[in-house]
Amino acid sequence: MKTLLTFPLLLITLASPLCAKDRPHAAYLDPALFAPQLSLPAPPARGSAEEAREIDALHRLIAGATPQRLARARADGENETPSLFNEAAGVDLKTLPATWDLLVTVQTEGAALADAGKTYFHRLRPYSIAPSLAVCGQHANRAKPTYRAYPSGHSMLGYSVGWMLARLMPDKADAILERAHDYAMSRQYCGAHFASDTEASHAIGTLAAATLWQDPRLAAKIAAARAELSVLKR
Repeated sequence: MKTLLTFPLLLITLASPLCAKDRPHAAYLDPALFAPQLSLPAPPARGSAEEAREIDALHRLIAGATPQRLARARADGENETPSLFNEAAGVDLKTLPATWDLLVTVQTEGAALADAGKTYFHRLRPYSIAPSLAVCGQHANRAKPTYRAYPSGHSMLGYSVGWMLARLMPDKADAILERAHDYAMSRQYCGAHFASDTEASHAIGTLAAATLWQDPRLAAKIAAARAELSVLKR
């Protein structure tokens, strides 16, 4: 499996304020600087030994999962909002308007990057390759192959929003980052993504969040979220 060895260097060179392009789903991040071919390695090739190893790993992962873990994976698959971090943060994040607004902004920016990557790499999902894989315990529609595997959209949400929230709530950072990883793993337990799909989202999602953290145009939103969260400590 390819590893994202260049990620730390990318984080250093790109985690600075960027000039946003006028795109409806990328108001802050410059899509040219986050172009998929510049930000991520190509996933394992179709029919390659690496792909076969990833499919085997998914079979073993799912076979060893408890019913409770599979149920959580199904629930995670249906929740694509920052509320996935409610338990880790110890608060219903939607009740905090400034914080919620910032986290949704991060989610939206990350979603644009994930969509660009999915379109560019055009990778088949695991269940479109291996008929024996179910999707969150359900039968998948294999009549029409699905080329939306790399990177994982859910994982992009978890890692980008999780990174931002961990900076806002450093006392909860361990739980928040652990939840981000667990949420990404749910996509593998569901058979919807390969490990390389979720790891790609880990890299680019963290990079995106770090870039947004330093963007002066978001300074007011970040300050408002910090002020709102500080009340919870009193």
